[in-house]
Order: sequence, then structure tokens, then C-alpha cells
Amino acid sequence: MLTLATHTAFTIPIEDPILKFLLIMAIILGTPLLLNKLKIPYLLGLIIAGAVIGPYGLNLVLRDSSIILSGTAGMLYILFMAGLEMDMADFKRNSLRSLAFGLYTYIFPMLFGVVSGLFILGYSLPSALLLGALFASQTLIAYPIISKLGITRDKTVTIAVGGTIIVDILALVTLTVVAGMASGETDGLFWYRLAGSIVGCSFVILWLFPRIGHWFFKRCSDNVSQYVFVLVSLFLGAFLTQIAGLEPIIGAFLAGLAMNRLIPSTSPLMNRVEFVGNAIFIPFFLLSVGMLIDYRAIFSGWETLEVAAVMIVMVVLSKYIAAALTAKSFRLSGDQRRMLFGLSVAHVAGTLAVVMVGYNLIIGHTESGEPIRLLNEAVLNGTILMIFVTCTISTFMTQRAAHKIAIDGPQTDRPVGTGEHVLIPISHPKTVQEAVGLGIAVTKQKHRSLYALRALDNQSASDEEVAAAEKMLHTASEASASAGIHMHSLMRYDVNIVNAIASVVRERNITDLVLGMHKMPGDTAAHHHSNSAVLGTTIPAVLARTNVTTYIYRAVQPLSTVKRHLVYIPPRAEMEPGFETWVLRIRHLAHDTGAKLIFFATEATTAYLKRKPRKSDIADYVCYEELWDNLDKLFGEVRTDDCAWVVMSRRDHISYNAAMHRIPAYLEEHFHHINHILLYPIQAGSGSEKRYFN
Repeated sequence: MLTLATHTAFTIPIEDPILKFLLIMAIILGTPLLLNKLKIPYLLGLIIAGAVIGPYGLNLVLRDSSIILSGTAGMLYILFMAGLEMDMADFKRNSLRSLAFGLYTYIFPMLFGVVSGLFILGYSLPSALLLGALFASQTLIAYPIISKLGITRDKTVTIAVGGTIIVDILALVTLTVVAGMASGETDGLFWYRLAGSIVGCSFVILWLFPRIGHWFFKRCSDNVSQYVFVLVSLFLGAFLTQIAGLEPIIGAFLAGLAMNRLIPSTSPLMNRVEFVGNAIFIPFFLLSVGMLIDYRAIFSGWETLEVAAVMIVMVVLSKYIAAALTAKSFRLSGDQRRMLFGLSVAHVAGTLAVVMVGYNLIIGHTESGEPIRLLNEAVLNGTILMIFVTCTISTFMTQRAAHKIAIDGPQTDRPVGTGEHVLIPISHPKTVQEAVGLGIAVTKQKHRSLYALRALDNQSASDEEVAAAEKMLHTASEASASAGIHMHSLMRYDVNIVNAIASVVRERNITDLVLGMHKMPGDTAAHHHSNSAVLGTTIPAVLARTNVTTYIYRAVQPLSTVKRHLVYIPPRAEMEPGFETWVLRIRHLAHDTGAKLIFFATEATTAYLKRKPRKSDIADYVCYEELWDNLDKLFGEVRTDDCAWVVMSRRDHISYNAAMHRIPAYLEEHFHHINHILLYPIQAGSGSEKRYFN
């Protein structure tokens, strides 16, 4: 006979897993509501909450294996997101700045640590070196503040993230060397093993992971499987670096870099990664950090207070000097200097690794048999206090500076009053996801409005057709919502779809129109392809009735798996009024996905493209002259995993070329296995005076 439990044993500390999880989730939920009124940053609030409920506070929750597991996962998740959200073009451009900052923020804390260890605290040279490594390491605990405000691509953030990885590697290598010297393990092969493990591990993660990811994402479209694959990549990268003798945080960051271009910032997968991290992993990490704080260490003796005071002053001073020198060297603003300091001053992950290794490393014994540790208990307790103080400074400083940068940034981002209104007419359920993805990818999130349109005959639409239309609109809304973007659903009854599209374009001030390529009948042979078969009758009629940037999209694989975007531009295209608009759209897409961008154009058009060099320009240029009559030669560079963009023109306009009437059928016949897009720009006099009659 089955019986239900009539009571739950309430014990302190809480052992019941349901009650423990309920308490933690309630804290995660309630902390921002309470702290918003007190003007305390959310991250700091979770650390304080962890201290209150932890073993040194009310002792409600022990820092047991479950908390350590969740906290470790959250720590790795922060570094993984930093690598994932990094602007790779900006990272390459600022690599020397990151290197300089990394050296600054390693050398000064290391110097301050050694000097204070030798001359203030009276430690031995190995202990002082380890103290310097402890000072140098840093944790991007305030990174979620940056991510939430949407300024992860600010060059200061790129410098800070790159510099953090450099300084952590140097600090942890220092830890490995000092620990090896203290334990007598630095034989002749030590340096070769260390260098080989670092290089080998980095090569595997940065070279092999992207290739496996590309293969997986190209073949798997299941949302759950994709996210699980991301987690596997994260923890596998962390484990590989751990095997190599480095801290797992390095592997987590490298795994993020490896997945960077496969997970665009506007993709649904990125939205899921950020959502789960901000809701679960990162809060658990912050709570676990708070549980380390032992207020009793303050009263354990003068030595602890002295050591803690020296550590806090030296760390804050050395990190500020490093941030100030970097800001002065590269002409950063005052807010950027403060944000750089805020991001670099927090000490958690690497610091705990250094102090625990030093504390557990016994180098001798006293006459009474007491162990002599490389770092004593006073340093251990002082480190806990330093973690709390530096995390407090980091969250306040970063939040204040980041808010000012976020407010000032958009003022120069684009002119006031402009916006991107994207219309996606849907007719086939299988093309909805790809069309929505393209509409999101070519526009900027802060300035876009998305509209999904399903047009029905106003006289003969049946209940079944209405239900199917509603289902397709719902699918489009779900695809957009999974990327964190609202979709306006429009059901329109009209005499025909062309009239419906043209009317919505005018009414909603549409700037971009995404149309799916006409589906070929299954029994149509490739050599029978014609423009009318490929484009149908609707697309030409829409082009005649509208004058907006129009993309006719044939999707074969996800945009995130495209390695190169090849853009074929006809002669005199730069004379069209919509030239700047579509160039900006394609640059934005390539920049967001990290794919290579190659423009094929005449010398005159290439010179026009290059006339205003962009700092973030990642494009290559191939000049050609009058190849549009030889399509085989024109498209000779296209290969698997490319996306071919062909800039078209409506008939009788400046950039029109007679060969254009053959291109849709040519692409369908020769490149039906790759993504291709026919792009019709805004052109003078198009659409306004022409009408389509059914």
C-alpha cells in the first residue's frame, strides 16, 4: 500500500533538496526587487545573500558539492559568454591593446605583491611570488552588467576581456612554476610539458571545436540539441585545459571564442544561452562566492586584519594604475577608464585557485610538528575579505560607468528618427524560420520592427486556409521571440498577395522586404529552369509595385554556418540611391556572424566602397570588368558553405544589365545546393508610378 509523506523534516542547515532549491530561487527572484530600492547592484546583492544564508551566516545552506558544482558551472559560463559575445573583428583590431592591458595588469600587481610580501609581511620569496600571482589574477564578475546593457562590443570591454585572459594565463603559469619549484618538480622537461600542453590544448579547442560545431549546426535544427551541444563544448573545453594543467576558466573562454561565429548575437540560440546563464548559472556562482565570506575572520586576530588591509590596498591600487595607464596609452574616456578598472579589480576564480594551492602546499614543519604552508591561514582569510571588497568595488564602478557609456553610445549610433521596418510575407511553412532569421540578421536590434504578413483572398478564403495562415503567423512569431524580438503579425484580406504586400509597405513605412524563393516543382528538371519558374509571377509583380530594399532568399543551410558571403555588384550600382543601405545591411550581417565578406565589383564601385574606410571593415575586394556576360566566370569562386548575394536592378535603371534576366535560373540550376540571395536595392523612380493588375 502506497502512502504519502505527511511531513518534511525541517533541519538547519537545510538538507531537503526541494526546499533548498526553492530558497535559492526565491533569493534570485527577490534580490533585484529589494536592491533596486537600495541602489545596490544585483550582482553584489546575490553575493551578500550568499553570505547571509551560507555556513558563516545563518547557516541555512551549506556550501556542499551541489553548490560547488553549480557555482563552478556559473564561473565557467561567465567566461564562455565573454568569448561568445566578443566582437572578433574588434578583438583582432584591439589585440595589441589587450596585450598591453594584460601586461600592465599583470606586472603592477605582481610587483606590488612581491614587494608587500617581502618587505611588509616578511614572507619568503616563493610566498611573495605566489602573493603577486594572487594579486594579478582577476575575474570578470561584472561582465553580466555589461551584457545586460548591450555594450559588450565596446572596445573597452574587448580590451578588458582579452587582457583578463592574458593576465589569468600569466598568473596561473606563475602559480604552476612557483608550486613546482616549491615541491621540487621542476625538472628539465617541466617547461616543455607546460608549453606543449598549453599550445596543444588551445589548438584543439580553437581549431577542432569550430569545425565540429559547423558540421553539427548544419545538420541539426533541434533547439534543445543545439543548446546541449553548446554546453558540451563549454565543459569539454574547460576539462581539456584542466588536463593541460591550467585553470578551466581559460578553456571556457577559448570554447566561447571557438563557437563565436557559429552563434550570432541576434540568433535564437544566443538568446537561450544568455537566458539560462542569467537565470540559473551565474546567480548560483555569485551565491557560492558569498558563501565563502567568513565575517569571523575579521576577529580572528590582528595578523588577518593586517594581511587583509595590505592585500586590498595593493590590489585596488595596482589594478587602478594598470587601467589608468591603458586608458592614457589608448586615449580612452574617463568612463571607459572606470569601466576598465571595474571589470579588472574583482578577484574570485583565479584568486581562489592560487590561494588554495598555496595554502595546501606544505613546505616544511615546525619543531612542534605544525605544517609550514606556502601561504598561511592569515592570507587565506584575508583573501576571502579581499574577494568581498573587490567584488563590491567592481560592481559599483562597472555599473556606474557602463550606464553612462550605454546612454551616450546610441546618440551617435544612427540618426534620430530613423528605423528599420522589415516585412516578411509568408506563404510556405518550411521557409518561415529562414526568412525571419535573415530579417533579423541584416538589421540592428535597437532600431528594427518586424512584421509577418499572410495575405488571403478576401472572397474565397476558407476556414481551413485561415487556420493555416494563423498557424504560420504563430510560427513566425515564435521564431522571432526565440531571438528575443517581438514580431507584429498581420493577417490581410485582399484581391491578391501583391496588392496586400504593396499596401502594407506603404502603411507601415517598410524599409526591407524578405521574400522566399519560389519553390520548384519536384519533377522539374534543372535544365528546364527559367526565370518565370524560379521567381514565379508574384515576385516580379511585387518588385514592380514597391521600392524598398528587397531580398529574395533561397535558404539551404543556417546563416550561422555560412563561411563566406560573396557579393556580386553590377557596374554603376554605386549610383543607385539605395546603395549605402544594402551595403550597411550586408556589413552588419557579416560582422554579426563573423563570416568572411567578399565584394566582387568594378574598380569604380570598389573605390566607392573603400572611400570611407571603416574600423570594423572585415571585407575583401575582388575587381572585375564586364564579366556579367560570362556567368560561369563571374560565379567561379562560389563553393560549398558560401552564400552568394547578387545585387540586381529593375529594368531600365542605372545599374541594370541584360544578363540579369538569366541569373535566377542560372543560380537555381548550378547553385541550388548553396544559399543565394537576389538583392534589389531602392532605385530612383521605382514602384511609385507602376501598378500591377491582376
